[in-house]
Amino acid sequence: MARTPHEASPQTDEERSPLDRLKRRFVYGLVFGVLVVIGVTLLGDGPALIRTLRTFDWWVVPPIILLTLVNYALRFAKWHLYLQWLDIGRLRPRTSLGIFLAGLSMAITPGKLGEFLKSYLLRRATSTPLSVSAPAVFAERVTDGISMLVLAALGLVSVRYGWQVLAILAVLALAGILMLQSRSLMFRIFTRLEHLPIINRRMHALHVLYENTYLLFRPGKLGIAVGIGMVSWFGECAAFFLILIGLGFEPTLKLLVISTFIMATASLLGAVSMLPGGLGAAEAGVAGLLLLIVRDPRMTSDLAAAATLLVRFATLWLGVLVGTGALLVIERHLTRLEESRPAADAAQTAS
Repeated sequence: MARTPHEASPQTDEERSPLDRLKRRFVYGLVFGVLVVIGVTLLGDGPALIRTLRTFDWWVVPPIILLTLVNYALRFAKWHLYLQWLDIGRLRPRTSLGIFLAGLSMAITPGKLGEFLKSYLLRRATSTPLSVSAPAVFAERVTDGISMLVLAALGLVSVRYGWQVLAILAVLALAGILMLQSRSLMFRIFTRLEHLPIINRRMHALHVLYENTYLLFRPGKLGIAVGIGMVSWFGECAAFFLILIGLGFEPTLKLLVISTFIMATASLLGAVSMLPGGLGAAEAGVAGLLLLIVRDPRMTSDLAAAATLLVRFATLWLGVLVGTGALLVIERHLTRLEESRPAADAAQTAS
């Protein structure tokens, strides 16, 4: 089991640099996001897109936001559960929530790798080594992807497109998990790697990283995490369903299934692309699949563009906004915590 030291050392300038690098990547992702929004707007023919947005029934916005927040709440529950499984204790739920939400700000980094910011913030809060906490972030991303695969597969009941791609992704995911669960195979790989000087110096951290990853992908824990992920991400699929209703479509079961398939598949495309926040790939997936699958004369390029912009603002960009605010708050909290530690250590020594 992973153990967490009780005290954290004061933050140094060297320790601040990872956060600075992540902030720069955030800015690059933000600029790229603006360009993607402009591209989608041009695809939908600006004036026609504006006319379509004017017809949108804005009464669906509160339930859409509520569904997105439910998604965040369930994902936080999974995150906190991972911390418990890794024996990362002495962390108040409020601080854990702040760290989790701060990670949402990095959703527009390539492959969401910026979400490893959570490991950096955990180290500041509890002195937990990155090799201990990083598997939780990795497991989040993998189980989210598996959950999306399952949701997309459920949509194949009504949609016959793209099952080959989903099958390939499913095989790759299964192969990766089986590989991680084969300790003998992984240790043989480590034995070969330890002869490399750059790896040899980090073998202990590598073993800790693997042991914690192995723990989180045990069948029982994997099943719980994927189950939570399916429910949480279905919230965003349902939000997309409401957006289509707001754009004038009838609320039918078939539309819900199609919405689930499109949202899950587009999210997978965005994740596999490794682009910042899946920007470009996810938008192309949503708009393209709408035009391909929805057999309705109302489904024009401007309506597909409107639905794409609305769902991305309600999911990706809302999360980035919430995460940016949380990052500012948790940074101040951790700075105060670090500043208070020298005085507490001195008082303890004197006693």
